[in-house]
Amino acid sequence: MQSTATVLVYSDDANTREQVRLATGRRPAADVPQVEFIECATQAAVLKELERGGVDVCVLDGEAVPAGGMGVCRQIKDEIFQAPPVLLLIGRPQDAWLATWSRAEAAVTLPVDPVEFADSLAALLRRRLSVTA
Repeated sequence: MQSTATVLVYSDDANTREQVRLATGRRPAADVPQVEFIECATQAAVLKELERGGVDVCVLDGEAVPAGGMGVCRQIKDEIFQAPPVLLLIGRPQDAWLATWSRAEAAVTLPVDPVEFADSLAALLRRRLSVTA
């Protein structure tokens, strides 16, 4: 198992980014590596970090302004070669169909439920790290 996993968190709201960090803790599950975060508040910063490489999972805020996480997700799936899996934060359960449209691998509702979020993030990390191993 690799020693750390890199999770990119995109939201224009610092409180949302904090919710993600707190829900994750040092690691979302015992069988995945410790997490290091890259925090981005703009779409341009997300794209720059993804071009740099090394991101294992993206957590994108579907409610971010002006570029929502759903549109950003769809863009990175179209433009980034072997884009990392995406966990989308959505405002309502009814928005799950939009998460599917964006091609996100998973979605959870805001505010972040720590157990649901950690389980979803751990599943994406397991999948990503088994592919890259």
